Amino acid sequence: MNLIALFAVFSAAAFAMPVDFNAEIRPILSERCYACHGPDVAARASKLRLDTEAGAKATIHPGDPAQSELIRRVTGPEDRRMPPAWAGKPPLTAREIDLLTRWIAEGAPWQKHWAFGPPRRPDPPNTKIQGWSNNAIDALVLARLEREGLKPSPPTDRQTLLRRLSLDLTGLPPTPNEVAAFVGDNSPEAYQKAVDRLLASPHYGERMAERWLDNARYADSNGYQTDGERSMWRWRDWVIDAYNQNKPYDQFTIEQIAGDLLPNARPDQIIATGFNRNHRANGEGGIIPEEYAAEYVIDRVETTSAVFLGLTLGCARCHNHKYDPFTQKEFYQLFAFFNNVPERGKAFKYGNSPPVFPAPTVEQQAQLAALDQKLAVAEAKLAKMKFKAAAPASAVDWSPGLNRSVHLALSEDLKGDLRRSPARSSRYDDLMENNPVLDLKAQIVGEPAWKDGAASFEQRAAAFDGKRYIEVGDMANFGFYDSFTVSAWIYPLHGNGAIVTRAFDDTQGQGWALVLKDGHLQASLVQRWLDDGARVESEATVPLNRWSHVALSYDGSRVADGIRIYLDGAPLKLNVQLDDLNQSFDTKQPLRIGGGLGVRFSGMISRVDIYSAALPVEDIRIHTVREGADRIALIPEDQRPPEQSAKLRRAYLETYGPAPLREAYARVIDLRGERARLIDSFPTVMVMQESPAPRETHLLIRGAYDHPGEKVSAALPAVLPPLPEGAPANRLGWPNGWWIRQIL
Repeated sequence: MNLIALFAVFSAAAFAMPVDFNAEIRPILSERCYACHGPDVAARASKLRLDTEAGAKATIHPGDPAQSELIRRVTGPEDRRMPPAWAGKPPLTAREIDLLTRWIAEGAPWQKHWAFGPPRRPDPPNTKIQGWSNNAIDALVLARLEREGLKPSPPTDRQTLLRRLSLDLTGLPPTPNEVAAFVGDNSPEAYQKAVDRLLASPHYGERMAERWLDNARYADSNGYQTDGERSMWRWRDWVIDAYNQNKPYDQFTIEQIAGDLLPNARPDQIIATGFNRNHRANGEGGIIPEEYAAEYVIDRVETTSAVFLGLTLGCARCHNHKYDPFTQKEFYQLFAFFNNVPERGKAFKYGNSPPVFPAPTVEQQAQLAALDQKLAVAEAKLAKMKFKAAAPASAVDWSPGLNRSVHLALSEDLKGDLRRSPARSSRYDDLMENNPVLDLKAQIVGEPAWKDGAASFEQRAAAFDGKRYIEVGDMANFGFYDSFTVSAWIYPLHGNGAIVTRAFDDTQGQGWALVLKDGHLQASLVQRWLDDGARVESEATVPLNRWSHVALSYDGSRVADGIRIYLDGAPLKLNVQLDDLNQSFDTKQPLRIGGGLGVRFSGMISRVDIYSAALPVEDIRIHTVREGADRIALIPEDQRPPEQSAKLRRAYLETYGPAPLREAYARVIDLRGERARLIDSFPTVMVMQESPAPRETHLLIRGAYDHPGEKVSAALPAVLPPLPEGAPANRLGWPNGWWIRQIL
């Protein structure tokens, strides 16, 4: 096209609407020019850049297309034409050349990409047809129709109108009654009333949430090989509720990106952060956890930028972005905002992976409030009862109920039968509820031997010679969701030996176990000994040739941090040997005392207690008191250690006190147990959380997790406005500072 023809086209379009750089010019430059003159330094064919204002205007004379080198090059002869013929690119179309020409003639105004600036409300355009538009959106639609030479369609019939409206707002067709009511309503407000009714429907939030859930990669499964289930539906409900409540978009944004960092964050604000935990999670046995820990953070950068900024930043993971103004370093500066979550690269194969947050439903919250009220009344009633703990002389021994206890009293007179002691109401023992028989048949492997015990002055203990052990049978078969406690008195003669186990009688058995290993207490919850379990070992050693009380508790959290080991009532510092519990460790093996895991106990064991609850340290300490309740009662009150007083008080409340007191105490225990079970039933949501110590972030060379480069800190890309002065460089500082200023 020669310049005369070009200016003829330009003159014909002289009275058209002004050229919009972002909508009409930037796409031409990006599609036709950026491959050789864009942001990718490796592909750039010359120093000329057309992706920046300074670079582009080096080829432009604003207001004078004829003197602009850019126009000469796109309209010149084939040997000088851009893009060059040898590149296999077709020449610009007449329309593209017309747009570039008009843009330069209008002064070549340059605009930031719309995503990098605050939205601006345009003035509604003037239209030829008057009276058709009811609002600014109608005016924009009509102006485009007129530009294309089209006319608006006539109004549709009322049945179709209501159907379209219902499908748009709720995704559901109207009922026959709703259609009849709308058709029969001839008032001017009929349509608005239908809109208001649909907006008030709970189905409105469900309809609006559909695309948001897709963008946030919502799923109730992990997405990799096993694709095990997880539970994120309470975050889904939060999104639906946000739409139904018409939550302002700034709050909608802040709470999903950083609700946990808000001052005095409400539970719903913490649940909202599930937005950035919806990514796929890998629990396969052969993965490298560090690799997937990086992948999860990269997913957050890509998803947050795509959803909230309208940008695809994934290219900048490995190199500077080729089409948008982002460097690789800036990608990892954004990465740093999301890299402080205390999560593991290897997720749980089934269920939610930490950090998690309890998310009770509205009904469950109401049940909890009612239980709390009942419990407060019961506790107040108990507190008003004045009593002095005492025990009758016949109280030779006492075993604390402590909610759901199974007690195995090893004593000579049982002659091979282990009996729960003393028999208690089923409210204390879920395991007894369906089993009225209290005798537990136990096989003593080897000749039985009994010696002086430890749990009380009168009790005796079972002696073990490194060969003998006691096989109790099918009980205490806990799994990784179950909390439990095991305690025993031991008198070890050797530094190695099984104390209480429910595991194979070999060196690497599936199940749970408390053993002595080279003098240290070792607890294991194992499905596979090397790569699927939790195993911890005490730094301290257990003294030989003397009585000690030992205990193991596990809180059902499926992590090694949920295991506690106690020696004489004191929690021990533990070294984690394995923290990769991915499948349940329940087993067909029987419960054994003095045997299991291939090493049998040498010495004496007395008073084994097993509870289907993780006991607090105060209750563990009660078990360390050797004296029976009758002997403690004879000791002057001011001379009793706290553990003795606690044991006597518990014995009095459970067994020896007057009936009204025992009933009041039992009521409190019942309600506390009911409350704990209700809380255990709450669904959870995987949420965002900040680690106490900030994690270092490095630019990853070629995007590889194991090739760290330059260390970077959290910061926004240069193309975005900076954080306000004093704003924290964390997830809250980003949306609360930058984002709000853009939308308000």
